[in-house]
Amino acid sequence: MRIVVALGGNALLVPGEPSTAENQRRNVKLAAKALAPLANAHELTITHGNGPQVGLLAMQGLAYRLDEVYPLDILDAETEGQIGYLIEQELTNALPPDRQCAALLTQIEVDRQDPAFKTPTKPIGPFYSEAEAQRLSRQWNWEFARDGEQYRRIVPSPRPRRIFEMGVIELLVGQGVIVICAGGGGIPVIRLEDNSLIGVEAVIDKDLASSLLARQLKADALLMLTNVDAVYKDWGAPEARSIRHISAEDIKSLSFAPGTMGPKVEAACEFADTGEIAGIGLLQDAAAILAGKAGTLITRERKETSWWN
Repeated sequence: MRIVVALGGNALLVPGEPSTAENQRRNVKLAAKALAPLANAHELTITHGNGPQVGLLAMQGLAYRLDEVYPLDILDAETEGQIGYLIEQELTNALPPDRQCAALLTQIEVDRQDPAFKTPTKPIGPFYSEAEAQRLSRQWNWEFARDGEQYRRIVPSPRPRRIFEMGVIELLVGQGVIVICAGGGGIPVIRLEDNSLIGVEAVIDKDLASSLLARQLKADALLMLTNVDAVYKDWGAPEARSIRHISAEDIKSLSFAPGTMGPKVEAACEFADTGEIAGIGLLQDAAAILAGKAGTLITRERKETSWWN
């Protein structure tokens, strides 16, 4: 079976945990241990989030050069290399010596006319107090949105249109290599009038990029692994229920938070519409989700929605 696994940012940095290399490595090691059984039994391609890491690199850059802010496409590339290196190394440690892994920087084209550039929505980086957010907004013209009791920077999140390294990814996967790619949604680039490419100030949603990757790879399953055990109807309400199995058509009639579960459900529906299986749930439940014993499965086949007790 050919599987694309999208690791949520919380698999790498737990909210409230210091953003140290040691903590990231420890969390990646746990992720590699959870994914090793899948990697041993199937063709596996891995994507990952990078929101906390992009924000951290941006702040480190400001500490070095107060008069210069590094563009997000370069920060995306740096975090893709950084996180890809950790995942590749820890997976290599967790797998038999004959299994090969490769981390690949991935450019993904977006439409320069995408309306997302006029309405930033994607949260990145650390949490700030209201006073800190106001100061950074004045200094760098950054936009912020409230997240609980604090604030986070928000940036444009255009839809992914084309994966430039797709041929290389297909070649590696076809040779049995575990590929780590499209990290953080990939490096967002646009095509100019002269047909050249250039990076843009944006962050592509990792789940939508993972869905595009899975469809172009003709994968059999897309697993989006996060810190929630399943998709919930009426999340946060007393009557909330977790969904076990639902069709893409039926789940589209429900509403989900736009910055968290919403993109995952949208990405799952895009993939499930190809006739394959999309799953959402906990990292440690990866194999169980694939087997229909945990998490939420979304398929094109329409039948009565089932619920976990």
